[in-house]
Amino acid sequence: MKSLMTPLALLFGIAGSQVMADTLANPLDSERWHSRPLIVVAPNANDATWRQFQQDLMKPANREAFIEREMVLYTVIDGVGKRNDQALDPQATSALLKTLGVKPDGPTRLLLVGKDGGTKVDQHAPLDARAIFAIIDKMPMRQNP
Repeated sequence: MKSLMTPLALLFGIAGSQVMADTLANPLDSERWHSRPLIVVAPNANDATWRQFQQDLMKPANREAFIEREMVLYTVIDGVGKRNDQALDPQATSALLKTLGVKPDGPTRLLLVGKDGGTKVDQHAPLDARAIFAIIDKMPMRQNP
């Protein structure tokens, strides 16, 4: 059976629909000191803010910048959580939302978590990938790798 790759799976170079195997209660715990999670929570897949940001991330320069900054993308769209377009189980999705204090049916929201596990950005629309990259570039861990 041939698996189809979604646009975000292509962004991250991940094939198929493999479920994230070793999800902890809070998936962000496993990211600490390894990556910078970018979390987008939108009420549905047709949300204009989410769709525009998704297109923005697909631009080649933004894709490169995302990878270079050691980022991972968590999304909770319509209550369904994913990490780099790979499904999270419902418990992990719930733990993620609870940890961040975000409701899945609220307005679209973007959060950036640093490698230290602290929330660095928490904003509503508009969502601008280049602005997020600029914030990361000012972080001490980015300046002194």
